[in-house]
Amino acid sequence: MRKFLVVLDDSRECLNAMRYAALRAAHTGGGVQILSIIPPEEFQHWMGVADLIRAEARERIEAHFEVFAKWMRDRQGVNPELVVREGDAVAEILAQVSADPEIGVLVLGAGSDKHGPGPLVSAMSRSSGSLPIPVTIVPGDMSKERLERIT
Repeated sequence: MRKFLVVLDDSRECLNAMRYAALRAAHTGGGVQILSIIPPEEFQHWMGVADLIRAEARERIEAHFEVFAKWMRDRQGVNPELVVREGDAVAEILAQVSADPEIGVLVLGAGSDKHGPGPLVSAMSRSSGSLPIPVTIVPGDMSKERLERIT
């Protein structure tokens, strides 16, 4: 089964990337894999409590994931899977794509403010020529209705 890999983070545009991935998976018989990456800097200053910080980060990720997963299951009939990795976002995305041969498309949400599309979209765009899969960039300010029409 082809999977749509989507990155879960705290950005506003993440919502549209999740919607797009779920809608495309539902319409094409695919799956959704949600990747959340814990950045290494969360642990650097507090080495003595790194395990506690890691556990708290994982709890936040799982709670956030459950919101999206419930919507995907209830509305789209898609049961997403969660993968949590630690490290640099670009390196971990590339590692996950390499680790799972069923991943067929990377879906990213682009910011729509004056700061540009966001650091992850910018970095992945630079790497897109060497990726083994296509990247779909979903505008963060695209309406839910427009997303439904194009998927």
